[in-house]
Amino acid sequence: MAYIYMIRCKGNSLYTGITTDINRRLREHAEGKGVGAKYTRSHPPIEVAALWEADDLQIAARVEYRLKQLTAQKKRLLVACPDKLGGKEFPLPEGISCRAVDCKIK
Repeated sequence: MAYIYMIRCKGNSLYTGITTDINRRLREHAEGKGVGAKYTRSHPPIEVAALWEADDLQIAARVEYRLKQLTAQKKRLLVACPDKLGGKEFPLPEGISCRAVDCKIK
Protein backbone atom coordinates (compact mmCIF):
# COMPACT_ATOMS: atom_id res chain seq x y z
CA MET A 1 0.00 0.00 0.00
CA ALA A 2 1.22 3.51 -0.83
CA TYR A 3 -0.18 7.02 -0.41
CA ILE A 4 -0.16 10.15 -2.53
CA TYR A 5 -0.75 13.27 -0.48
CA MET A 6 -1.13 17.00 -0.87
CA ILE A 7 -0.47 19.16 2.16
CA ARG A 8 -1.38 22.81 2.48
CA CYS A 9 1.63 24.78 3.65
CA LYS A 10 2.21 28.22 5.12
CA GLY A 11 1.38 30.79 2.45
CA ASN A 12 -1.46 28.57 1.16
CA SER A 13 0.85 26.63 -1.18
CA LEU A 14 0.39 22.91 -1.85
CA TYR A 15 3.10 20.25 -1.56
CA THR A 16 2.61 16.84 -3.21
CA GLY A 17 4.44 13.68 -2.15
CA ILE A 18 4.23 9.89 -1.82
CA THR A 19 4.97 7.46 1.01
CA THR A 20 4.26 3.98 2.29
CA ASP A 21 3.72 5.23 5.86
CA ILE A 22 1.54 8.35 5.84
CA ASN A 23 1.61 9.02 9.60
CA ARG A 24 5.42 8.85 9.76
CA ARG A 25 5.81 11.05 6.68
CA LEU A 26 3.39 13.71 7.89
CA ARG A 27 5.17 13.74 11.26
CA GLU A 28 8.52 14.24 9.47
CA HIS A 29 7.12 17.18 7.50
CA ALA A 30 5.59 18.72 10.64
CA GLU A 31 8.77 18.39 12.73
CA GLY A 32 10.89 20.13 10.08
CA LYS A 33 14.16 18.65 11.38
CA GLY A 34 15.72 17.77 8.04
CA VAL A 35 13.91 14.48 7.35
CA GLY A 36 10.90 16.09 5.67
CA ALA A 37 11.18 17.69 2.24
CA LYS A 38 13.34 20.78 1.85
CA TYR A 39 10.25 22.70 0.73
CA THR A 40 8.28 21.95 3.90
CA ARG A 41 11.18 23.07 6.11
CA SER A 42 10.73 26.62 4.81
CA HIS A 43 6.96 26.31 4.25
CA PRO A 44 5.62 24.46 7.33
CA PRO A 45 2.60 22.21 6.73
CA ILE A 46 -0.75 23.38 8.06
CA GLU A 47 -3.09 20.56 7.05
CA VAL A 48 -3.57 17.55 4.83
CA ALA A 49 -5.38 18.95 1.81
CA ALA A 50 -5.96 15.60 0.03
CA LEU A 51 -4.90 11.99 0.37
CA TRP A 52 -5.17 9.03 -1.98
CA GLU A 53 -4.32 5.37 -1.50
CA ALA A 54 -2.69 3.29 -4.26
CA ASP A 55 -1.87 -0.40 -4.50
CA ASP A 56 1.90 0.10 -4.57
CA LEU A 57 4.69 2.69 -4.65
CA GLN A 58 5.17 2.48 -8.42
CA ILE A 59 1.53 3.40 -9.02
CA ALA A 60 1.78 6.18 -6.41
CA ALA A 61 4.84 7.61 -8.19
CA ARG A 62 2.96 7.72 -11.50
CA VAL A 63 0.00 9.49 -9.87
CA GLU A 64 2.33 11.93 -8.06
CA TYR A 65 4.02 12.78 -11.35
CA ARG A 66 0.63 13.48 -12.95
CA LEU A 67 -0.42 15.70 -10.01
CA LYS A 68 2.79 17.70 -10.14
CA GLN A 69 2.04 18.55 -13.79
CA LEU A 70 -1.22 20.30 -12.81
CA THR A 71 -1.48 24.06 -12.53
CA ALA A 72 -2.03 25.57 -9.08
CA GLN A 73 -5.64 26.31 -10.03
CA LYS A 74 -6.28 22.69 -11.06
CA LYS A 75 -4.65 21.46 -7.83
CA ARG A 76 -7.01 23.66 -5.78
CA LEU A 77 -9.99 22.26 -7.72
CA LEU A 78 -8.80 18.71 -7.05
CA VAL A 79 -8.32 19.42 -3.34
CA ALA A 80 -11.92 20.64 -3.21
CA CYS A 81 -13.11 17.32 -4.74
CA PRO A 82 -10.39 14.67 -4.24
CA ASP A 83 -12.65 11.84 -5.41
CA LYS A 84 -12.50 13.29 -8.97
CA LEU A 85 -8.93 12.07 -9.41
CA GLY A 86 -9.05 9.45 -12.14
CA GLY A 87 -12.24 10.87 -13.62
CA LYS A 88 -12.84 12.87 -16.79
CA GLU A 89 -11.48 16.14 -15.32
CA PHE A 90 -8.36 14.57 -13.80
CA PRO A 91 -7.51 11.47 -15.86
CA LEU A 92 -4.80 9.03 -14.84
CA PRO A 93 -2.75 6.74 -17.10
CA GLU A 94 -4.52 3.62 -18.36
CA GLY A 95 -4.71 0.90 -15.71
CA ILE A 96 -3.80 3.27 -12.85
CA SER A 97 -6.29 3.95 -10.09
CA CYS A 98 -6.30 5.23 -6.53
CA ARG A 99 -8.87 5.95 -3.84
CA ALA A 100 -9.42 9.18 -1.89
CA VAL A 101 -9.12 8.78 1.91
CA ASP A 102 -9.36 11.11 4.93
CA CYS A 103 -6.37 12.05 7.10
CA LYS A 104 -5.22 14.77 9.52
CA ILE A 105 -1.75 15.90 10.60
CA LYS A 106 -1.23 14.69 14.16
